[in-house]
Amino acid sequence: MMVLDGPNVTVGTPLVEGAKVRARITQHGRAPKLVFMKYKNKVRYRRKFGHRQPVTRLVVESITKG
Repeated sequence: MMVLDGPNVTVGTPLVEGAKVRARITQHGRAPKLVFMKYKNKVRYRRKFGHRQPVTRLVVESITKG
């Protein structure tokens, strides 16, 4: 993570100690549907199923060095 504070740059490995991220939730929803299929040859077995992952969208308002 890297924090820019005007001319000062702080680079963490991998995180900057004491840094805070302020974010706001804008939307809850679900991702597009993924469709999967099982198929077995010669035994007339077919199965179709899908999955939709829950998704939360965020807007990052500020990142500050604590």
